[in-house]
Amino acid sequence: MVIGGARSGKSRFAEGLVSASALPRLYIATAEAWDGEMRARIAAHQVDRGPGWQTVEAPHDLCAALAAVPAGHAVLLDCATLWLTNRMLAEADLEAEAAALEAALLACAAPVVVVTNELGWSIVPENALARRFRDAQGRLNQRLAASAGLVVTVIAGLPLVLKGTLP
Repeated sequence: MVIGGARSGKSRFAEGLVSASALPRLYIATAEAWDGEMRARIAAHQVDRGPGWQTVEAPHDLCAALAAVPAGHAVLLDCATLWLTNRMLAEADLEAEAAALEAALLACAAPVVVVTNELGWSIVPENALARRFRDAQGRLNQRLAASAGLVVTVIAGLPLVLKGTLP
């Protein structure tokens, strides 16, 4: 699990972890391009990753995407925060979804690096929906970190290992 704030360098660091494995790389994308800005962000991430990545778009059904991953690959799931946003806006049962995601990650046939955002260091949001999302994200991050063998936070492009050992 790689966690950090916005523009912290977490995705780039996670890409490096997956690339260092020398296994075929699979990118599970959770973002949806609802507007021009988001389309530009997605395009920039694709350019940053470079060639050699197979992409699976899974903005909602991460469990099915993870179950379909063949052994012998390395997976980058980017990102749990956008997935949680999608599921919250779909009015899903977030506790059940988080439990299913955790089980799918543990059952995946390949190693998975999950990118997620740390939202707990910001100000308390002014509206109920934003507070509910921040709290749900914090609970999801705790759950993912408890199951992960390696947890790294990235701040200003610099990794700090919270759990486990870097390869």
